[in-house]
Amino acid sequence: MPDTTRRSMFVGAGLYAATALVGRGNAHTLEPGAGGLTLSAAGWDANSPPELAFLFEARVQLHLPPMDVGPAPEGNRLIFLVKGGTFEGPHLRGRVVPDAGADWVRIRPDGTGVLDVRFSLETHDNALLYVHWQGRFWSAPEDAEYATDLEKPDDPAGAWRYYFRAAPQFETGDPRYAWLNNIIAVTKSRTGDGGPIHRVFAVK
Repeated sequence: MPDTTRRSMFVGAGLYAATALVGRGNAHTLEPGAGGLTLSAAGWDANSPPELAFLFEARVQLHLPPMDVGPAPEGNRLIFLVKGGTFEGPHLRGRVVPDAGADWVRIRPDGTGVLDVRFSLETHDNALLYVHWQGRFWSAPEDAEYATDLEKPDDPAGAWRYYFRAAPQFETGDPRYAWLNNIIAVTKSRTGDGGPIHRVFAVK
C-alpha cells in the first residue's frame, strides 16, 4: 500500500474519531409525548457529565411573614405556607394549587437554610402533580438580607449573591404525565416577586 494512501487512511480515521468524540454525550433524550426519557446506546459516554433539559419556571407566591417555630435542637424552624402561583415551560404549564403546601425551612447554626418543600401543581389540562424536594439556601452574611427578601422585585442578575438549589421529585397518577414519576430534577432558584422563582430542569 503506498505511503500516501496509508497516511490518508490514518488522517481520515483520526478525523472520524475526533468527530465521534465531539458528538459524544448523554444518549438520553427527553420526549414527554413518548413517555419521558428515551434510552439509546448511540452517543453514550459513561464519563461525560449528565445533561439538563429545561422543564418549566414556577413562580410561587407565599403567605408572608412565615410562621416562626423558634429554636429547635437542630436549628430554627420557619414555615412558609404556599399561597399560589403559576408555572410554565415547554413540556407543562399550569398553576400552583393555592394553600396546598409549604416549605418547612430549618435554619442551621451556620446560617444555611435546609429546605423541605411539598406542594401541588395543576396543569392546564387538569392533571394534579405532587412535588416534594430537599434543597439548600445560603449566602454571605452581607448578602443575607437581600437573599431572603421575598418581596423585592425579581432580580435574575443579582441571584449570584446567594446559593438556592433543590432536587424536586414528582408524583402523579395521570398517565399523560407519568414520565415525571421516573426522572430526577434540579432547580436553579431565586427569590423575589412575593416568593421563590424556580427554574426546573430534568437530568438526562
